[in-house]
Amino acid sequence: MWIRRPDPYVLLVSMTGVKMGDRLVQVGCAHGGRLAAVAAKVGLTGRAVAVVPDEAAATRAARGAADGGVLIDVETAPPTRLPIDDGAFDLAVADDTEALFSTLSSDERAAALRELLRVLRPGGRVILVGAAAQSGLGALLKAGHNTPSFAQSGDATRELQSEGFVSVRILAEREGQVFVEGIKPRPIAEASA
Repeated sequence: MWIRRPDPYVLLVSMTGVKMGDRLVQVGCAHGGRLAAVAAKVGLTGRAVAVVPDEAAATRAARGAADGGVLIDVETAPPTRLPIDDGAFDLAVADDTEALFSTLSSDERAAALRELLRVLRPGGRVILVGAAAQSGLGALLKAGHNTPSFAQSGDATRELQSEGFVSVRILAEREGQVFVEGIKPRPIAEASA
């Protein structure tokens, strides 16, 4: 008798709204399995690229792709200088679950958010995924080490808006994660057509 375990990535995949044929870029890779789960949804007609800051993250991304049986191009570069053409992607996932964006200086974080805006097509979306601060007993056990992530702090919505994203909102805060969405505006002529 087989016991089927629930998919641990269903929340992430549903929050990103990724679909077949999408061009997806993920910046940061705290967990290769999460990356592969999202990348699997683009199928053979889409494209998935992970831009990671170091070799350890590149190894996690490559291992996640191999374990998930998905094709993911992995690039190593800082989040402030993405090696990607302008307007190349429909969806950008910024993985801040291990504080990639939270630990950047405010100038570096602004540059990283501008890069996300640059690589998205008009109407493209960014989903910033961060760790939620624990509450209850977990918070008591980690007293002093439970500061909110960039996504949860409220700074993410303000900074995404100040760097040019529109319709910025917190989508959800569940299962220890926070999801913040922003949209790259369409040019005025395109929006009225």
